[in-house]
Amino acid sequence: MAKNFRLYSSEELTEQKEVLLSEEQTHYLKNVVRYEVGDTLNCFDNKNGEFICQITEINKKITHLKVLNKIKPFKICPDIWVLFAPLKKDKTDFVIEKATELGARKIIPTITQFTNTSNIKTERYIAQSIEAAEQCRRTDLPEVTPPQNLTAVLSQWDNDRILFFMDETLESKSFYEQLEENKTKKAAILVGPEGGFSEDELKHLRKCKFTKGATLGPRILRAETAVAAALSCWQMIAGDWSK
Repeated sequence: MAKNFRLYSSEELTEQKEVLLSEEQTHYLKNVVRYEVGDTLNCFDNKNGEFICQITEINKKITHLKVLNKIKPFKICPDIWVLFAPLKKDKTDFVIEKATELGARKIIPTITQFTNTSNIKTERYIAQSIEAAEQCRRTDLPEVTPPQNLTAVLSQWDNDRILFFMDETLESKSFYEQLEENKTKKAAILVGPEGGFSEDELKHLRKCKFTKGATLGPRILRAETAVAAALSCWQMIAGDWSK
């Protein structure tokens, strides 16, 4: 029976291949959504696309799948990165989820002077991005990096990639204006912490040749809201919503 459920497979998928799901995935299939032998689900592997798979065996710890036919080709999201200062608890969860849904190719937790949490768990962020990709029907996964210091990020930056930093001082052009003037297909968005960037950080950002300050309207947005708003703007003007 087809139930239209979707999972990421860490194993490469090809037609007629036998693959195994993890214990955690098995628990969810068996005890939460109540799948049984003979049921089918959709799986993607971050490489070859999406396939219909059939459960051939399911026990306490392992599910055996047979890959049937390919239903969607692999497609990578636009080359937009999201850099954000980690927030407290569910706010960071929101950022990871929405950045994945909105098509970020890379997510970089970035430590700034006013970052107000030290509870940074890269493995948790990766798991959340996988779950969001399963839900939003991406066939690729965003790359989620370990946390990096803002100064280090800027010192190693590729000058060919514009970094749009969200300027809460409202002293920069609007993001719309910046995107209209810089419709590059290779870009990144930087959103600071709840307390904003420090004066030294703003000075540093404004001096970099690859950066463009941008504002998101007359109201000051929460950091997690700013990530979703900025990424949506980029997708509409320069990304895969603009086609």
